[in-house]
Amino acid sequence: MTAFGLGAVLDHVALAAPRIRDLLPLYGELLGGEFHDGGDNTRVGYRAVQLRYPDGSKTELMEPLDGSTFFDSFFRRNPHGGVHHLTFLVASLPEALAAARAAGWSPVGEHLDDDYWQETFLHPREAHGTLVQLARKGPAFEIFPGLTLDDVLAGRGQPVGSGVPSP
Repeated sequence: MTAFGLGAVLDHVALAAPRIRDLLPLYGELLGGEFHDGGDNTRVGYRAVQLRYPDGSKTELMEPLDGSTFFDSFFRRNPHGGVHHLTFLVASLPEALAAARAAGWSPVGEHLDDDYWQETFLHPREAHGTLVQLARKGPAFEIFPGLTLDDVLAGRGQPVGSGVPSP
């Protein structure tokens, strides 16, 4: 097996459900995840909340924004939700893309020109049924102090909130 040396680090496991509130009793209350960050991706059509655990690991809980079709095919396969993707941080996304292609993968959904978050994906068809996100935090990436879970669920996430509360 050839090592391409991405130096990838698992950042989080993302779980999607029709409502984030349905995921919170397990991942927040029972398992002890504490609110870390969150907001809306209005460009794509979802809301996300990240929970952090005592060892520093994170889960991301996701739901569709009202009117979004982003999760339609995912929910056809998984009506109640489930693991949506794994996110690995890399030092250089162009280098990760080149290495993935050299290894025979076909990255999709390249989003490289954002100052906040840059990403590409390995499709579940190529990644044994799991969507794999390769990402890099951009120079403008930040965690917003004072932001709360209630803010995000009310549609007031940072850097973007849709203004529409979660169901």
